[in-house]
Amino acid sequence: MKPPSRPLRELPAQGDARARLIGIAMMCAALFCFALLDTTAKWLNNHIPTLQGVWARYMSHFVIGFIFVNPWTVKGLFATQRPWLQIGRSTLLFLSTAINFIALNYLQLDETTAIMFTTPFFIALFAGPLLGEWIGWRRWLAILVGFAGPLVVIRPGPGALHPTAFLSLAGACCYALYNISTRSLAPYDSTQTTITYSALVGVIVASIPLPWIWQTPTEPLVIGGMVLVGLFGLVGHTFLIIAHRFAPAGVLAPFIYFQIIWVSITSFAVFGHLPTTWTVAGALIVIASGLYLLYREKKMKAEESLEANVEK
Repeated sequence: MKPPSRPLRELPAQGDARARLIGIAMMCAALFCFALLDTTAKWLNNHIPTLQGVWARYMSHFVIGFIFVNPWTVKGLFATQRPWLQIGRSTLLFLSTAINFIALNYLQLDETTAIMFTTPFFIALFAGPLLGEWIGWRRWLAILVGFAGPLVVIRPGPGALHPTAFLSLAGACCYALYNISTRSLAPYDSTQTTITYSALVGVIVASIPLPWIWQTPTEPLVIGGMVLVGLFGLVGHTFLIIAHRFAPAGVLAPFIYFQIIWVSITSFAVFGHLPTTWTVAGALIVIASGLYLLYREKKMKAEESLEANVEK
């Protein structure tokens, strides 16, 4: 009988405010990388088939990562205490990526990002029963207020969005479950192992349709974009995994809203799309929601320090 798996490390206590702040900082850095990834993916969609772009995202991620992290530099790189969870988590990430790449063919960057902002609702819904990380009413309220920002941006209504929006919503659900499984896996496997599995599973699945859709790129910018899309994914998911080592999924979830700010900046830089008044208004709501959550974390840290001093 196989002995039960044991955690490699203990995660910080849910009340550790300093650890949460570190996790939040890592999450914001990850979201910046993801904004660059989405912008590059949308640009690539105009030059190569979408599924080839998905393959490039995972292949370059795997190759770049393997240069620095491989079985020779990291002993037991492919050893995992939770193999099925690793495979399931990586599959969820692949589905989320593929769906997002497809949606970018029909929706604007701010629209796909806004739909992805339903992720915190799914995380808040699943994190309690799956992880035992129940969130309080203040964070629920912050999530609801933060979600109002994306609604202001896209101003949904009958026939307002392409039907692909519903597919994008399914992608958001996959991404939420991916975040939860990342948190669940965090105590058991190293960051290097988890990052490697993320890329490896994606490469294997994305390579299946490749012989039928492949178009050999000739432009240096296209080849560079195929490399960068994986690099942004590699760095971003490294930050994301580290973030989940420091903070619960429910604490990190609302900060997903900050991605709309990064997306607005990168969309203007690459496509020349100026944010509308509605986008600015929605972004301000997002910022206000995030700042409130940051205030709550700092207040919790101050209260913990005061209690510690009183005990001394």
